[in-house]
Amino acid sequence: MSTHPPSKRKEIYKYTAPWTLYSMNWSVRPDKRFRLAVGSFVEEYNNKVQIVQLDEETSEFAVRSTFDHPYPTTKIMWIPDSKGLYPDLLATSGDYLRVWHQNADGESRMACLLNNNKNSDFCAPLTSFDWNEVDPNLIGTSSIDTTCTIWGLETGQIMGRVNVVSGHVKTQLIAHDKEVFDIAFSRAGGGRDMFASVGADGSVRMFDLRHLEHSTIIYEDPSHTPLLRLAWNKQDPNYLASVAMDACEVIVLDVRVPCTPVARLNNHRACVNGIAWAPHSSVHICTAGDDHQALIWDVQQMPRAIEDPILAYTAAEGEINQIQWGATQPDWIAICYNKCLEILRV
Repeated sequence: MSTHPPSKRKEIYKYTAPWTLYSMNWSVRPDKRFRLAVGSFVEEYNNKVQIVQLDEETSEFAVRSTFDHPYPTTKIMWIPDSKGLYPDLLATSGDYLRVWHQNADGESRMACLLNNNKNSDFCAPLTSFDWNEVDPNLIGTSSIDTTCTIWGLETGQIMGRVNVVSGHVKTQLIAHDKEVFDIAFSRAGGGRDMFASVGADGSVRMFDLRHLEHSTIIYEDPSHTPLLRLAWNKQDPNYLASVAMDACEVIVLDVRVPCTPVARLNNHRACVNGIAWAPHSSVHICTAGDDHQALIWDVQQMPRAIEDPILAYTAAEGEINQIQWGATQPDWIAICYNKCLEILRV
């Protein structure tokens, strides 16, 4: 079956939301093609999450569900379950980590709220999280309180209409000297135990769930500029990419050669907001930023200099604040700017 919507075989589809968008993620279930979740960015308590799906007949996005969320979501992620073995779950981070269940009739319902501070109702906001692809019962969160928490999820059988999801803290560790801004699991060595984090101290640190007593500093920014984003190569776990605050470049690191970037991707003319490795290729990475550009790079020449991207897309109307590459639809990249979500065929 063709992977392209049949009608006009367009290259770009656009959805305009009622509010500014920030977080966004592709669903990976094979029976839910072209389904994405988007989160509002409204500077007040009341925010929204929306599930939208491209109707391949009409070439328009349809809203499948909308639900309330306290504060903007710092990240949204669908369960990395490409075989459809688990319940249809979505997680969000903000004040807490929340897991939402999508019913067969399209309703979204909160399945559990996970708070790692048992002593009080106070919570240190979560900056990001990652859902382990090798073991979807593991979620790692990062927080401004310098810690990362690894959660174990239990997804019970569907009992009547209720899907039982619960979680417990497997481990919590002080990961950085200052706020932690991002966390990501690696697929290294079978891939459920290795993860890395970046933070306000300007370092990239790597951890192993089996040996949490020590971590490895893979990189430290020379001027201690905070590092905001982190992304592991999906095919080659030796490589990860990071971006510093207000930086116009993305650095690519090789964990076998700590402390020195193997590539610098620096064609952006304003700060970079997002990075996404290709799901199906070890040498392609996409970056997006305030210069309205989404750039795709071929990095197979590393460590020789990578001069120019192989593909550039300009969102004329706005600064791109989010970019995601469809894990089960690798021909498609999604971006957010202003109130718009666009998916682009690459």
